[in-house]
Amino acid sequence: MQLTHFDRWLRQKFVYQTHIRTLREPASIPAGIRAMPPPAHSTTHYKFLFVATSNKAAETLIRQLKENGQMFTTSIVDRKAWFVPLIAPKEKSVTWWLFSTVLILISAFYVMLYLKTLVDDPELRQNFLDALQILKR
Repeated sequence: MQLTHFDRWLRQKFVYQTHIRTLREPASIPAGIRAMPPPAHSTTHYKFLFVATSNKAAETLIRQLKENGQMFTTSIVDRKAWFVPLIAPKEKSVTWWLFSTVLILISAFYVMLYLKTLVDDPELRQNFLDALQILKR
């Protein structure tokens, strides 16, 4: 399913994290960046892992690393949180899911309203009871 602008914004704001791996630690770590121990089973030679949850913080650290001539690599990964499958289901659009749910709920409301008016009609109720009596014979 094609993602809408709202879906992409949700993913960028709440789901994606930028992982920045470096050979040596930078002089200062900007606000919004967490230093994490690299995975033990890592096959790369990078010794430091920094996790940025916002693009602005990641760009600040990357700019600083470029200015200092440090070697680094970046990757965008999904955050491991309980709300990620709700906000960004795999290959699905939250916007279209919400739109279809609202449409179904509105349709169900009007169908139930119509059925209620039919049930409240005494003539229809009498005809229905007569039909049941005929079927029972």
